[in-house]
Amino acid sequence: MAATTSDIEKAAGVLRAGGLVALPTETVYGLGADAEDPRAVSRIFQVKGRPPSHPLIVHIAAADQLDDWVEGVPATARLLAERFWPGPLTLVLRRGRRVPLEATGGLETVAVRVPDHPAALALLSAFGGGVTAPSANRFGSVSPTTAEHVRAELGDAVDFVLDGGPCQVGVESTIVDVTGEVPSILRPGGVTREDLEAVLGHPVAVPSTSAVRVPGQHPSHYAPRARVVLVEPEKVVAEAELAQELGHRVGVFLPPSHADAPVKAHAVVPLPRAMDAYAHGLYGFLRDLDQRGCDLIVASLPVEEGLGLAVANRLRRAAGPRPSA
Repeated sequence: MAATTSDIEKAAGVLRAGGLVALPTETVYGLGADAEDPRAVSRIFQVKGRPPSHPLIVHIAAADQLDDWVEGVPATARLLAERFWPGPLTLVLRRGRRVPLEATGGLETVAVRVPDHPAALALLSAFGGGVTAPSANRFGSVSPTTAEHVRAELGDAVDFVLDGGPCQVGVESTIVDVTGEVPSILRPGGVTREDLEAVLGHPVAVPSTSAVRVPGQHPSHYAPRARVVLVEPEKVVAEAELAQELGHRVGVFLPPSHADAPVKAHAVVPLPRAMDAYAHGLYGFLRDLDQRGCDLIVASLPVEEGLGLAVANRLRRAAGPRPSA
């Protein structure tokens, strides 16, 4: 559905008053606050149960506003912004004076992006400032891709939900650190490594660890209530059936290579062959198996090319140790 002008104006008013607005983007729904209001930003952490050391992403309306929020934009950052904004790419740069330390987890770097969603862009334009917006869910759990997901998880803790329909990409933005001499991917997402390399003309690393903290780096993230177990594709059916026999209510992500295989499980999700469709549906699939009462989900990692890198990253985080808060 399309957000109305009245909806946009109401959402902008809530932000100006220091409130929280759940807003649609092309990736997932975000929990937004005025990026220059430390009290509003701090409320995001309270509602999500998110550690205050975890930085947020500042959303702006256009690439030409970048200099208003950061210090010293390198040529590489401008090139990537020109090519991929609006879009699912976040750039990590030096923090400008407008950004409070509450929004950066105390760091002197800030993550910035321009979302590719008409309602989000209309809201940013009407509001006239930057909006910090992590995913609109409890810390560590499955990200929301519809307004209904937000309402079900956060309820009255959000002052206004701007409904812009289902998100088109379905996984979060790619985060690229451009503070050093060589850019690197800190979180795979909606812009692929191959896309970045084509524009930059050289390989782009995806380090397993980084001194720069960014969203999505917690050992457990994007996790459903059910425990996620990752196995090789050819072992998915056997692992699921064994767990079911042991008394688990098993949900299965059935890979396309085994689409015709019969499987005895509580619930089965046949995965689409197209990786963009898999990425788009990933969080919905996880939520669906939770809602169907599964306590264990058996899945395999896709080939880590294109959007498969982002999907594999999310599955690994979902299968990781659960956060304590």
